Amino acid sequence: MHKINRRDFSIFSVAAAIAAAIAPTLFAKPRSALAQQQNTSDRVTPHASPTGPHVGMLLYPGFTAQDLVGPQLMFSSTMDRQVHLVAKNLEPVPCDTGFSILPTLTLDQCPRDLEILFVPGGSQGTVDAMRDPELLEFLADRGSRATYVTAVCTGSLVLGAAGLLDGYRATTHWAAVDVLPLLGATPVNERVVIDRNRITGGGVTAGLDFGLHIVARLKGEDYARAAQLSFEYAPNPPFNAGTPETAGAEAVEFIESLYAPLIESYRQAAREART
Repeated sequence: MHKINRRDFSIFSVAAAIAAAIAPTLFAKPRSALAQQQNTSDRVTPHASPTGPHVGMLLYPGFTAQDLVGPQLMFSSTMDRQVHLVAKNLEPVPCDTGFSILPTLTLDQCPRDLEILFVPGGSQGTVDAMRDPELLEFLADRGSRATYVTAVCTGSLVLGAAGLLDGYRATTHWAAVDVLPLLGATPVNERVVIDRNRITGGGVTAGLDFGLHIVARLKGEDYARAAQLSFEYAPNPPFNAGTPETAGAEAVEFIESLYAPLIESYRQAAREART
C-alpha cells in the first residue's frame, strides 16, 4: 500500500489548488474568439505531466459534462498522469446541457498505449456514439491495450458497443442497466463495479466515487482519502432520493416514463452493434 507522507500531501495540495485555478480554461471560448487563438498544434493538455502515463478521456457531441468533469478532476489533480481530452477534431465539443469543452488531441493524435481509457455517458449523444464506426474503432483499438478500460453512466454502453464489455460485469445509469446484456455484459446494480481491468460507474455523480476508486488503486487508499478530504467530498443531499430504492414509486415511474424513448434508442443501438 502507498502511504501518503507530508511531502506527497504538499504536492497534492498544490496540484489541487492549481487545478481549481486553471480548470475554467477547459471550457470553450466563444467561436468568435477561437479564430484569434494560436495554432491548435500549440495546445497543451491541462495539468499534464511530461513523463507520467497517459489517460485518454473521450469527448463526443452530447456527452454529459458531469460524467467527465468529476473523473477528470481526480485524474488531473491527484495523480502524475498526462490527461488528454480526445475527440474527432479540435473544435469545441458541446455537452448535453449546452456549453462546450475543448479537446486537446484528436483520435489519431491520442497515444496508442493508455493507462486509462475513459468514456462519459450522455443521452441522444450516447446513442449516436454507439453508432459511430470511427469512435468505436478508436475505442476497440485503444481498449485492447489500455491498462484500465473505464466509463461512467451510459458511457458503459459505448464501451459495450465497441465490444469491450463482453464477459465483464459492469454498471451504468440505473434506468439503462437492462441494456448491458444486449452488449455482452453482466449488469450489476452497484455504484462502482470493478471486474479485472474494467471499471464502470453508475449515473452522473457516480463519477466522483469512480474517480476515487481509481486514485486508490493507483496511488493507495491513504492518498485517495487525502484527495477526498481536499475536495471536501462529503455528500449530504437534501433528499434520500438518489436510487430507485429510496426515491419512491412516484418518482421512479416519472423518470422511467420520461426516459422510455431514450432507453429504447439505447436498446436499438445495442442490437445494431451486435449484428
